[in-house]
Amino acid sequence: MNDTNVMLEVSSLPDDSQFLLHNKLEIVRTLRGLISHGEMVSSFFNEGRELLLTSVLHVDPDAETVLLDYGSNDVLNQHILQAQKIIFVTSLDKVKVQWVSDAIAKDTWEGRDAFRIALPNQMLRLQRREYFRLTTPVVNPLKCKIPTRQGLSVEVALADISAGGVGVVIAQPLGVGFEMGAAFPGCRVELPGIGTAEFTLEIRSTWEITMKNGSKSLRAGCQFVDMRPGMQALIQRYIIKLERERIANASDRG
Repeated sequence: MNDTNVMLEVSSLPDDSQFLLHNKLEIVRTLRGLISHGEMVSSFFNEGRELLLTSVLHVDPDAETVLLDYGSNDVLNQHILQAQKIIFVTSLDKVKVQWVSDAIAKDTWEGRDAFRIALPNQMLRLQRREYFRLTTPVVNPLKCKIPTRQGLSVEVALADISAGGVGVVIAQPLGVGFEMGAAFPGCRVELPGIGTAEFTLEIRSTWEITMKNGSKSLRAGCQFVDMRPGMQALIQRYIIKLERERIANASDRG
């Protein structure tokens, strides 16, 4: 599973801001809801290469701190304490909740070890799973075949995938107009171990990126249009498969 380098991220679509909580009382209420519901929290760190499962134990709005359950794996505990960025992902009443911390420390709660983080100043709360994206494998990346108006097809690598769309990287001009609003019906992606997903892609955003070797590539954020339920189920199954592999990978390294 070493080629499955996945990481949960917040969508970069322009309308994400409407799902961000900034109100301290709402953030505290959400965190306390996680406590009362006993929800598990996935914490991703070291650029998504490691994962530790935890839960919220206590929220102190006056001290602006949050206490989290200490992990059972001592190696992962030490790694997360040294991490400079931790992405916390969970759900509450079927609504996805995500926030980021740039530091975590060891503390105690009711006589046992715990993690302490600062109360987040913003939190992402989303009704729809598709706003959470998983970066796809770097080795043997997923490829999307996009039909052209000339009856041919071009192939692009997927950078990430979600239930609502994909991000693609275009390393060189393909003779296809990847401009905002362009739609491409009949696209296909082979999902290893799952099946073939077919859909229409609509370009929602494009921007230029610089690769490690200095070359320029085009990155495009694409949305699924009129996705059939069966196809969406395939993609959800693939996302779940990646998440499970990610957890197993983290456990193996621990």
